[in-house]
Amino acid sequence: MNDRQALVFLPGLLCDARLWRDQARDLADLADPMIADLTLDDSVAAMARRVLAAAPPTFALAGLSMGGYVAFEILRQAPERVERLALLATSAAPDTPARAENRRRAMAALEVGRFLGVTQRMLPQLLHASRLDEPLGAEVKAMAARVGGPAFLRQQRAILGRPDSCPLLPSITMPTLVAVGDSDQLTPPAESRAIHEAISSSHLHVFEACGHLPAMERPQETTALLRAWLTEA
Repeated sequence: MNDRQALVFLPGLLCDARLWRDQARDLADLADPMIADLTLDDSVAAMARRVLAAAPPTFALAGLSMGGYVAFEILRQAPERVERLALLATSAAPDTPARAENRRRAMAALEVGRFLGVTQRMLPQLLHASRLDEPLGAEVKAMAARVGGPAFLRQQRAILGRPDSCPLLPSITMPTLVAVGDSDQLTPPAESRAIHEAISSSHLHVFEACGHLPAMERPQETTALLRAWLTEA
């Protein structure tokens, strides 16, 4: 009897398979990983439909940042297919007006200029200050460059148009991991605490000295958390 779990990973904005590379590799002894491509659609509904079309009948689901928004949409569309849920560095609430305006400005700047990806000036929003001069910063910039400008616009449109997922949270009953970096500037720890408090079946973990990308900043710790989550009874 095969007791291996299908495991679907959902990347964040301007992220590709590199985001979850270490976890997909290091959990392959107990799970069959699939890293979704979220660069092709301009709504979270379409992203979720594409993931569901490619995914096995049932699966564990892990999303980071924008990937969390898509995870919530998957739960709206096909909750019976999700056996476990991991939400990293994400929020259930829609953007504040100021945050939404910042997204629109970034989109407008790209439409009249060239795509700059993740610049050195933007890295402090993504990584902990202790890692800004490490090779990881170059990896994050290279990942954003691979995703590219057209996909960035599609993803930002999807994020701006996403529904409020806060009303969904009390209905989530599967084993749920909620995790966030203690220094996350884009989705501060309070956002994850709110998710955790609304999902009775959830466990909250805070990564120390970590920014917005724990899967890359704290890869071994992230893998250990997901391993425990996958094997939780």
